[in-house]
Amino acid sequence: MIFNYQATSREGVRQDGAIEAPTEDLAIASLQRRGLIILNIKESGGTKWWNLNRKIKLFSRVKTSDVVILSRQIATLFEAKVSVLSTFRLLASESSNPILQEALTGITDDVKGGIAISAAMAKHPDVFSTFYVSMVKAGEESGKLSETFTFLADHLERSYELVSRAKNALIYPAFVVASFIVVMVLMLIFVIPRLSAILLESGQDVPIYTKIVIGASNFLAAYWPFLLLFILVIAFFLWRYIPTQAGKASWSRFQLEVPYVSNLYKKLYLSRIADNLNTMLTSGVAMVRALEVTAEVVGNQVYRNILLTSAEAIKSGSSVSDAFARYPEIPGIMIQMIKVGEESGKLGFVLSTVARFYQREVNNEVDTLVGLIEPVMIVVLGLGVGLLLTSVLVPIYNVASSL
Repeated sequence: MIFNYQATSREGVRQDGAIEAPTEDLAIASLQRRGLIILNIKESGGTKWWNLNRKIKLFSRVKTSDVVILSRQIATLFEAKVSVLSTFRLLASESSNPILQEALTGITDDVKGGIAISAAMAKHPDVFSTFYVSMVKAGEESGKLSETFTFLADHLERSYELVSRAKNALIYPAFVVASFIVVMVLMLIFVIPRLSAILLESGQDVPIYTKIVIGASNFLAAYWPFLLLFILVIAFFLWRYIPTQAGKASWSRFQLEVPYVSNLYKKLYLSRIADNLNTMLTSGVAMVRALEVTAEVVGNQVYRNILLTSAEAIKSGSSVSDAFARYPEIPGIMIQMIKVGEESGKLGFVLSTVARFYQREVNNEVDTLVGLIEPVMIVVLGLGVGLLLTSVLVPIYNVASSL
């Protein structure tokens, strides 16, 4: 982006000009390094919201797999004794993602200006999470940055694989059910009315289930625009409500209470908690800080509140196991294992074991859920199609037989 600025030198000489930078903050920092005092700065009128770069950025995003690869590249370059500036400059030039390229360019400029890597990354929350930044900060303080980026790559890869497996397992059933609903609605709106007209003209009595199907068809054919509008209004309300604090809390409770699926969500979050805590403790992050950071990235408000409250309890002198024992959402087996880890001084190893255990449990839950969904889906789809065909074909057959 191009920024027009008005500034004065330390000697009071007025200077007007333009500077190219990814963000306004970086433009100001660059001008200040030149010894200029900023009077006014604004984005050039030539860079509009509809320009190509903004369009690319609008439809781009940084995937977890991109951050995993980036972390491994950073770790490899650091192990090869490549300087920080050269590392980020090289990765920025090689990146094909515009958002990631802009973030890496900004980090390069910030580090060149004397800002720590973690602080520079914190300016790009759309790429680097709070967990990621805290890990990098711990690596800076311990002098183990290359090891930290390796830990991050391994951790993100495990999390990505776990979440992807759960999501991919549900894509096929969701697609089939959605397609079935669309086909049924289209048949009720466009096909059934024509067939029902033939049955009504015959004057023959039709079964009760046929009357129900015809009634549903007439209702959808007459009021489908209003139903569509109602669905859109509900979808818009949920879209605006769920990101709010109340919406997040309601959705989090729903995830942990819905039958069958709740076990999958619980084990997914417990695995994430154990894995995050293990990764941060291994990198030298204090337990209280590890709990606070994990609370921000766990993805569920119920467990977020548990972690934040537990962090406060630990500040007051409580152990991790005692703090967790107050909440029924934390299983007893996890509490007992954490207690053993505290007593033996191997809490990180125990948390790693817990994380692997719940990762296996998530995989088993996914397999069980998919195995349960498929037969139920086949039965429901068969009953739906059979009812629709029977409701139409049987009366038509009776009319044809009476002729």
